[in-house]
Amino acid sequence: MPSVTHEALRAALATVNDPEIRKPITELGMVESAEADEAGHVEVTILLTISGCPLKETLTRDTTAAVLKVPGVTSINVTLGVMSDEQRADLKTQLRGGQTEREIPFAKPGSLTRVYAVASGKGGVGKSSVTANLAAAMAQNGLRVGVVDADIYGFSIPRMLGVSGKPTQVDDMILPPIAYDVKVISIGMFVPGNQPVVWRGPMLHRALQQFLGDVFWGDLDVLLLDLPPGTGDIAISVAQLIPGAEILVVTTPQQAAAEVAERAGSIAVQTHQRIAGVIENMSWLELPDGTRQEIFGSGGGQTVAASLGRTVGTDVPLLGQIPLDTTLRIGADTGVPVVLGNPDGAAAVALRGIAKGLSSRARGLAGRSLGLTPTGR
Repeated sequence: MPSVTHEALRAALATVNDPEIRKPITELGMVESAEADEAGHVEVTILLTISGCPLKETLTRDTTAAVLKVPGVTSINVTLGVMSDEQRADLKTQLRGGQTEREIPFAKPGSLTRVYAVASGKGGVGKSSVTANLAAAMAQNGLRVGVVDADIYGFSIPRMLGVSGKPTQVDDMILPPIAYDVKVISIGMFVPGNQPVVWRGPMLHRALQQFLGDVFWGDLDVLLLDLPPGTGDIAISVAQLIPGAEILVVTTPQQAAAEVAERAGSIAVQTHQRIAGVIENMSWLELPDGTRQEIFGSGGGQTVAASLGRTVGTDVPLLGQIPLDTTLRIGADTGVPVVLGNPDGAAAVALRGIAKGLSSRARGLAGRSLGLTPTGR
């Protein structure tokens, strides 16, 4: 029987990722010890970030599976400990890229994360459903995706993405729950039951600031923010906290809804943000005979896109039209996005097409240093 070396154990443990942080446990300083005896029995001690870590069973299972693959290992016992205050402080500094203070990573000049603020002029147009499905579709395309449920009063993203667990808090750092490979944070995760949130503007701003700065997002390709309807405090706060965020406007074909949606998009003129495009939801109902019934009229999405283009002085595309589909509603209620639960359905195909278009865009370069220095002539 081959002897089990310390190097072989470390190599195996390096393949185990913390299920919340998504980084190797060896890199995070979570492996306190790993020793094997002559009979091939291994003793491993893993340090949890907090004693009540909700995914400790997952961590134990993954560690056991990885170590048992090492030649010569006959059995393993995993002991779980807890990091000291000093070790947690070192971990937080490491995750924050060497920064000990909180900061919003998406507002830094070197950030490559593309941030989309999903907005609507009024409620009931399906903005949250679009956000949840775009996030799931982008993650399925291989992107690292995060979602901030910034609709503090009308939070619904946790249900739509099937998130029922609470975030893990490491001192003042929050580790967001993950659903369908999407990192998610919402005020609904901190409110008991269906209790309403009754806050004024400054408290809304602070909550959004915490969601962006206190949550460990890691290196995201895309961050989606599900904004509340209208042009209130949260929309203004997003422009202040993440000036580079682009606006996605969701509307229905109805002209009355389109007029209100134009106002939501026009805030980009005042905040100097870019409008990524317009998404038309509930565009038509496909009947059994193949014809389309335009229940809410037609043309609203294109009207909004054209009007916003004239307002901002640049082309604003209509990114897609999503038909009425009962599976979209069912998916939202059951926590399984339709792009995953019924990927061949009419609504899912449209949503995946929009997600593909947004996913194919290069990561942002706005504000990045190009490494150029002026030289004298």
